[in-house]
Amino acid sequence: MLFRLALLAAPAIFAADHLTSLQRLQPAHLEAVHQQRLRWMRDRVNVPLNGIYRDYRAVIYIHAEDAPHTLGTREQALAGAKQAGVDIVLWTDHNPIPSRDRKGADPKPDTWSGLRDGILFIPGSEDDHALRFPSASSDLKFWSHLEEIPDPRPDGFDGTEIYNRHADAEVHKEVYGYVRAAMAKPRDWRKLAENQRQYPDEVFAAGTDSLPEYLAKWDAVTAQRPFTGIGANDAHRNQVFQGVVFDPYEVAFRNLSTHILARDLTEPGVRQSLREGHAYVAHDWLCDPAGFLMVAENNLGVFDMGDRVPMSGKTNLEAHLPVPATIRILRDGKVVSESSGVKAVFVPREPGAYRLEARLTVDGEDRPWIYTNPFYFYQPSPEERRLPGAALSPGVTVARNIPYAEGKPMDAAKHQLDVYLPAGKTNAPVLMFLHGGGWREGDRSNYTFLGNRFAKEGYVVVIPSYRLMPANPHPAQIEDAAAAFAWTHQYISKYGGDPKRIVVAGHSAGGHLASLLALDPQWLKQFQLPADAIRAVVSISGVYDLSSLPAFGAAASPLKYVRRDAPPFLILYCQWDYFGLPAQARRMDAELRKAFVKSTLVYLPRENHISEIIDENPVTSEILKFMSSTI
Repeated sequence: MLFRLALLAAPAIFAADHLTSLQRLQPAHLEAVHQQRLRWMRDRVNVPLNGIYRDYRAVIYIHAEDAPHTLGTREQALAGAKQAGVDIVLWTDHNPIPSRDRKGADPKPDTWSGLRDGILFIPGSEDDHALRFPSASSDLKFWSHLEEIPDPRPDGFDGTEIYNRHADAEVHKEVYGYVRAAMAKPRDWRKLAENQRQYPDEVFAAGTDSLPEYLAKWDAVTAQRPFTGIGANDAHRNQVFQGVVFDPYEVAFRNLSTHILARDLTEPGVRQSLREGHAYVAHDWLCDPAGFLMVAENNLGVFDMGDRVPMSGKTNLEAHLPVPATIRILRDGKVVSESSGVKAVFVPREPGAYRLEARLTVDGEDRPWIYTNPFYFYQPSPEERRLPGAALSPGVTVARNIPYAEGKPMDAAKHQLDVYLPAGKTNAPVLMFLHGGGWREGDRSNYTFLGNRFAKEGYVVVIPSYRLMPANPHPAQIEDAAAAFAWTHQYISKYGGDPKRIVVAGHSAGGHLASLLALDPQWLKQFQLPADAIRAVVSISGVYDLSSLPAFGAAASPLKYVRRDAPPFLILYCQWDYFGLPAQARRMDAELRKAFVKSTLVYLPRENHISEIIDENPVTSEILKFMSSTI
């Protein structure tokens, strides 16, 4: 192809609501778009990503060789990536070598791989309408150039391009005649080169639009199965004439990104996120999408794009954008909601693949900006909805409804606890567990499964109830947790437990209470108990900073009381946790380590906020491992 970019001065023809690529190249339009981009840059608002992932900017389908007369060099690609703020580069070598298994083609042996100057490089190849990124475990493979594949088959592929820069330039090939003419006329060429110098991003993007054929083929597959959508930069840095580079890597990389949501900047993490659809495609040149957030949320937890979302209770799709946009939500490729602004909330009523498209109005026309991967909503099976049984294992008994504190008669039931006993044990280690429920719900009677689970492993398990909000505002809950611990410390030896080996554990709100009880010494002092009476703490998806919650405040935040002589902590959080809890877990772990407190941070994949406590593994094995090594 002589030229892949829409780079010309254009005739003086204006459309009312949609400009052609040639019209967009007029200096007045270039300047209008440039000024709007500057306003968005100034006014944009970031939404903190408080889930498990970080947003890594990736460019995919990148060509470079160390032969500068044919393509850009790898050093130039590295410099362009650094200038454009790119985190990940996925190469796609031309003329790749045949793979050993003859199922595709491998990248060239000298293609860069791994981290270099803080940027992760992943080798791949362009192989017969496919982008292939091989590895020792399993390849990643995506459809490429869908306009040339009439009936693509998804078998053997992980996903598809939903946008390709080369294909988009083909759609806008009317500029080629103007390019040729400008090359032959020095005056026109000087104007073209000056526009490119002054407005490199606007000129490069003049031919940018959506590719409906790509999206339709993608939607047809995602209606049946997960299939990851990526953006293809198809960057070469080989459009050079009279010393002017019209497709420098930094401009091509800024133009389009595949934003990969991954836990860390490693090749295994990036591969997993791409395979599972934790990604969105954005035309970054228009407005930096950093701060874009879209999640699905229900009583089970928070889910990210690419996830299968069980429709449990009321399930919302919620999106936050850094600048106002036109927002469309599609189910299986059909629009089900359209709104404008910086936020959109939608409640799906039917199973299906739900994704978002956002467009920005600039210079009087809507331009494509963001395409998310789908959320795959489904109705959970009866087996998934089933709660653990209340049966006790052989050798486990329970003493129920033991009073641990005096109070108002109406609170008597909440001032009781249950003790689960392993048969024949004396001086056994003790686990006191505080239930969750947002400080407003829950009761010890719901946790027979947990008492039985640890009692059969040889632990004496104490599960108290406590007074609930709003009828009993803070600090009633921590007061009751302290009273229950004081009872345990004083009387547990009568039930075969060792008062010198008590671990305090809690889930969610209970994790907050367990942590606060162990760190803020005032609560144990009320019962003349030393701060080291608690041997260790297990907090499962706990809350550690409550300064933003009016009902509590900073004084109720365990983070405020981290100290060097604190007991060891096991902090767990899960993949589909409630919003903000993963960030709180990481912060709590970091603060404890900073104070030289032994802290173990454990991430539980494929679990939600409810299943992590219901499922016996892996949380049980992590807790047992921690307790056996600590007490």
